[in-house]
Amino acid sequence: MWAESPIKSAAEKFVVTQFSDNVNLSMHTLTLPPALKSKVQNNVKQTFYRDNLYYWEITNEDSTLAYAFLDNVIGKSMPITFVVIINQKGEIMASHVVKYRESYGGEIGNKNWLSQFNKLTNSSEYIVGKNIDGISGATISVNSLSKGIQKIAVLFPLIKDKLN
Repeated sequence: MWAESPIKSAAEKFVVTQFSDNVNLSMHTLTLPPALKSKVQNNVKQTFYRDNLYYWEITNEDSTLAYAFLDNVIGKSMPITFVVIINQKGEIMASHVVKYRESYGGEIGNKNWLSQFNKLTNSSEYIVGKNIDGISGATISVNSLSKGIQKIAVLFPLIKDKLN
């Protein structure tokens, strides 16, 4: 299924553009244990879309540079598919909306809006209207994606040692 997926291709294309050196991507599936899943969901106040997360280990020669996580959040009624790249220190390096399915609110895919998440970590605040800018007409999408990105940042230090 994933071999020819346009979502996988779009996510990988974005990930590769974030690195100046030749990087290798290796895709994996992470099954979220129920206790861990519950802990992160309770912290962020948003549920995971699935019990599994797809992620890529981003390497250069023998070094792991970062990890990219593909996830979904619900917008007004449809899923928003996004990718978040996190470095070894747990800082968000970049994020990208891979697939937006709603008729309104697509401005959350704007790279300038998404850049405000760069350098945030699991302990950062993700408060729309305070340190995260809102977007007129995209309130649900802004809140949903902000929590989704935070969810990945909160999850990362809890799973980092278990990633391939």
